Amino acid sequence: MLLEVTSLNAFYGDLQALHDVNIHVDAGESVALVGANGAGKTTFLRCIAGLIEQKRGGIEFKGNEISHMPAEKIARLGITLAPEGRMLFPSLNVEENLLMGGLSRRPGYWDLQSVYKLFPLLAERRLQMPNTLSGGQQGLVAIGRALMANPGLLLCDEISLGLAPVAIDQIYASFVRIRVEGTAIVLVEQDVKRASSATDRIYCLLEGRVTLQGQSRKLDTEELTRAYFGT
Repeated sequence: MLLEVTSLNAFYGDLQALHDVNIHVDAGESVALVGANGAGKTTFLRCIAGLIEQKRGGIEFKGNEISHMPAEKIARLGITLAPEGRMLFPSLNVEENLLMGGLSRRPGYWDLQSVYKLFPLLAERRLQMPNTLSGGQQGLVAIGRALMANPGLLLCDEISLGLAPVAIDQIYASFVRIRVEGTAIVLVEQDVKRASSATDRIYCLLEGRVTLQGQSRKLDTEELTRAYFGT
């Protein structure tokens, strides 16, 4: 087991966003978190990445308890986040944004050349500024920047949100290669059908609680719909 989350509760002030969430991820596995807006998906990823301080429960990564570690130490252990909205550095070009991801200097397969091999378009656009790229191209930069840290676990938060289908297809195709190189993926997605086709297992969140979990291809549409909307 790569990641084990037990009885995770998270808070924003007096508001409780997660309620006793239990989720695990095995090495090399791809897991989807699905749910409507406000279900707690982004909060969960931010807890794993060390970006939310108000939380209770256990988070273990490779046998290390990380629930109270600072974000920078968690990143050095091998967890990286490709955040919703991409959050690229606007004053840096594509290549400089990618290099920022490699500051932890973790050893592994991913470097500039392997990222450019995965996303040849980024090699062509390496000197461009992020605001001159399409949303899909920015998404590739966000994933490439996260990979530069050679993570054992890649967290992708709504990375395909608002993109054209052809751009989403390119992003999802990259996940196959990323897993081949040994990186597990936790994917936050609203599109249940697409998430089911690209992952091993699914967890459905509703109002901060896990309402359904199982192997992606064995969950039928009706039970996923009930878990998603609470009907």
